[in-house]
Amino acid sequence: MSLRVWGRRNRDRLRPLDEAAAYARCHGDRDDNVRIVTLPPRRLRYEQVLSSGEAIRKDFEERLDTREPEAAV
Repeated sequence: MSLRVWGRRNRDRLRPLDEAAAYARCHGDRDDNVRIVTLPPRRLRYEQVLSSGEAIRKDFEERLDTREPEAAV
């Protein structure tokens, strides 16, 4: 025997939507102003750039930790 909560009905699970169906549901039909474009592949990321960015982030965190607390207004 299944237990029913008052005011709720059993619903079937919705099927997953593809991109076109989701867009149509949210925005209606596409017009000529909307196009799907394919982007070129992302450029390579260089390890040296990523590591220097991490060093900058760590230095910034250290500077934040050494600041004096702001006075409560």
